[in-house]
Amino acid sequence: MWESESESVDGRDYGNSVLTSSKHGVKTDGFELRGQSWYVDTDIPSDLQVQVGDVYFHLHKYPLLSRSGKVNRILYESRNPELNKIVLDELPGGSDAFELAAKFCYGIAVDLTATNISGLRCAAEYLEMTEDLEEGNLIFKTEAFLSYVVLSSWRDSIAVLKSCEKLSPWAENLQIVRRCSESIAWKACANPKGIRWAYTGKPPKDSSSKWNDMDSSPSRNQQVPPDWWFEDVSLLRIDHFVRVVTAIKVKGMKFELIGAAIMHYAAKWLPGLISDAAGAGDEGISNGRNINTGSISSSWRGGLHMIVAGTKDELSTVQAKDQRMIIESLISIIPPQKDSVSCSFLLQLLRMANMLKVAPALATELEKRVGMQFEQATLADLLIPSYSKSETMYDVDLVQRLLEHFLVQEQMESSSPSRQSFSDKSMYEGSHRVANPNAKMRVARLVDSYLTEVSRDRDLSLTKFQVLAEALPESARTCDDGLYRAIDSYLKAHPMLSEHERKRLCRLMDCQKLSIDACMHAAQNERLPLRVVVQVLFSEQLKISNTIANSSLKEGGECYYQPSLSNRKSLLEGTPQSFQEGWTTAKKDINTLKFELDSVKTKYNGLQNDMENLQRQFDKLVKQKQTSAWSSGWKKLSKFTKMTGLENQNSGPQLNPAEQPRKTPRRWRNSIS
Repeated sequence: MWESESESVDGRDYGNSVLTSSKHGVKTDGFELRGQSWYVDTDIPSDLQVQVGDVYFHLHKYPLLSRSGKVNRILYESRNPELNKIVLDELPGGSDAFELAAKFCYGIAVDLTATNISGLRCAAEYLEMTEDLEEGNLIFKTEAFLSYVVLSSWRDSIAVLKSCEKLSPWAENLQIVRRCSESIAWKACANPKGIRWAYTGKPPKDSSSKWNDMDSSPSRNQQVPPDWWFEDVSLLRIDHFVRVVTAIKVKGMKFELIGAAIMHYAAKWLPGLISDAAGAGDEGISNGRNINTGSISSSWRGGLHMIVAGTKDELSTVQAKDQRMIIESLISIIPPQKDSVSCSFLLQLLRMANMLKVAPALATELEKRVGMQFEQATLADLLIPSYSKSETMYDVDLVQRLLEHFLVQEQMESSSPSRQSFSDKSMYEGSHRVANPNAKMRVARLVDSYLTEVSRDRDLSLTKFQVLAEALPESARTCDDGLYRAIDSYLKAHPMLSEHERKRLCRLMDCQKLSIDACMHAAQNERLPLRVVVQVLFSEQLKISNTIANSSLKEGGECYYQPSLSNRKSLLEGTPQSFQEGWTTAKKDINTLKFELDSVKTKYNGLQNDMENLQRQFDKLVKQKQTSAWSSGWKKLSKFTKMTGLENQNSGPQLNPAEQPRKTPRRWRNSIS
């Protein structure tokens, strides 16, 4: 902190920041306030009344004419020597600044501080108190105090920039805002080691009492945190904060720190934006904040410190406009590098942007930023309500656009990163991002969880559900358990779907990518079409057959059931409570079916052995039946004839062949019947 002693600037003295004028035409001991009027404590009656707002100043013409070109011109242009009243409603700084300027004209000592210097400098410019009227006039002295005192101090620069909020556009035109912003940026980017200035940042919990003393600076042995300047800069109005951050970017500060400062500012000025920063968000800033004492009001008064007289609806409208301005400004200054701010912060900022109807171009830019790091999002961040006229509870179209931006970005990075232009490369400088296949898998799990959550909305159409589920390529999902969970939840919430629509919905998942637990659940799921249940059972049976054919049951079980354990955990993650209860109730049946499945496998092995035995027996039978049925019949007949002849020989006398009676030939009778 700057401590003034007797400092000389071109022969003009500043005694402990007290501004005096050696020449004055009326001797006085000071000013006296009576109600809403100021009177000069002197024996000479006043001959000029100056009105500034609701305050009246009873002064004398000569002290003002000798130092103010504005008062000179007003009195000269009036052509009335007896004019004794003028109105200065447009004077920057109001009655407080004019009081100090009038005291300076009378030669009364004026104490210059960081709180009043900006208003007094603007008032001196308005009153045209230049060197042409008198050497060492108010413009010169206030400008010198700004340059040599204020800009060399961190806290004074913050205080002056804070006081410039009510002095637009005078403070901008006089370059006060620009100079203070550059001074703050230079000090924020400088190496804090060896620099002894005071700042009002929050002390760490384990720090000594020296940090709580705002008039003392940390010792050289204490390490200054890199975010020491966040709290002070967050006191500024959004337009001045943008100026400071822009200047800090030019100085070359790391984009991670700039992004953290933006998040800190948003937590303070946008209540409810970041839940985990409730402590910082609850500490709003009021109009009467005193930077020297570091007191913070507990209520939020709007982003631009506007005092509005009107109804609550009008006040809320003004606050909505202020918040919209803050969001639009923050979007424009977020560093282009990936991971400069968290994806959760971007999604919460996008939620408020949609609610407050931010400019479409800025909202689209914010959506692209979310697409750059969409794999870092969480389910809670994606559950953004639909603020448009859409019938759905959640903004499913927004998530669809975010997913498209993510896929476009992934395709650009995986296709030909060397073909990107210089401007595109600068967008991702410092991110070191390459095409990561795991990113798509994380996004697939996130989308499946999101579909499970929004599927309970009865107004969600089947087309929107299908389009979002099919947006990801098939390679992104190694397991379709999450997708099956979402489909089952949608079927449960929409019982009136036709058979065709249920089949169309179930085509989204691949039955071969379901784990054993999911297959067991699907086999008992009455909401699924019968054809899908058959496909699930056939797929599971095919897996079992392939496992048995390739290797033994134990070896196959290790390689097959090991991923199913992890699938079971991922299957239950993000599951709604009602669906988890269904899994719990079916767990006993699943265990029973597992035991029966093992029994079926054992019986299957036994049946295979029996089948092989039957096959061998069948082959033997086929070999024995090489002759035809006719040949076997003649063999039996000849055998029978031989046996009959032997019996006849043994039973009776034998006759000669000549003696045997001859059999007369049979005569055929011609008949026409």
